[in-house]
Amino acid sequence: MHIDVLTLFPEMFDGVFHSSILQRAHDKETFSYKLVNFRDYTTNKHNKVDDYPYGGGAGMVLTPQPLFDAVEDVTSKSTAKPRVVLMCPQGEPYNQKKAEELAEEDHLVFICGHYEGFDERIREHLVTDEISIGDYVLTGGELGAMVVMDSVIRLLPDALGNKESAPQDSFSTGLLEHPHYTRPADFRGMKVPDVLLSGDHAKIEAWRKQQALKRTYERRKELLEDKVLSKEEALYLKQLESEENSES
Repeated sequence: MHIDVLTLFPEMFDGVFHSSILQRAHDKETFSYKLVNFRDYTTNKHNKVDDYPYGGGAGMVLTPQPLFDAVEDVTSKSTAKPRVVLMCPQGEPYNQKKAEELAEEDHLVFICGHYEGFDERIREHLVTDEISIGDYVLTGGELGAMVVMDSVIRLLPDALGNKESAPQDSFSTGLLEHPHYTRPADFRGMKVPDVLLSGDHAKIEAWRKQQALKRTYERRKELLEDKVLSKEEALYLKQLESEENSES
């Protein structure tokens, strides 16, 4: 996979790409990237990339010319049709399913805006996807792009040390992840569940599935609305519902 990041502040990404899992994945050539300052593409004699909005109003709007030229340049040699992702508050709410979808692509282009917003022609004629990481507003699209890229890159082959890590993450199974414990078995009187010390892998797996279902039920019930449950999971869910009703 190759990733192009179009931004006015490329230095913001140094820490993200030069540390932890993303650095190791890049070193292993799991993915490549290029940081592109789209100000370099402006034809404005004052080097501007924004202007006042037609009709008046507060703030400045990013003009189409620099971004159209930048995207056309970075995609000109792409063998596959790239996904051009615009980070914006009005976009599709981001989730693990979208991360898995983007991880199948060969070429991603992220557009990180600043100021009041984008000229609407950028949305209508340049991008393939608009993504929001939450119902709040940031100073720019850079932080959102970092979140999306991290979640996508870790899904690429060999990006993680353990191949089972990504498929077992929260949301990958449609449920929140089960609790984790490590040594010591008894810390200040707080003990690890006996089943995890039993060595019985079948019982451990069953416990983990139940705990994932319980945690999801307690914290994110809406995730269960479209979840296809096994017979055992459905029975355990009924038990949780019965326990909750008896307590209320």
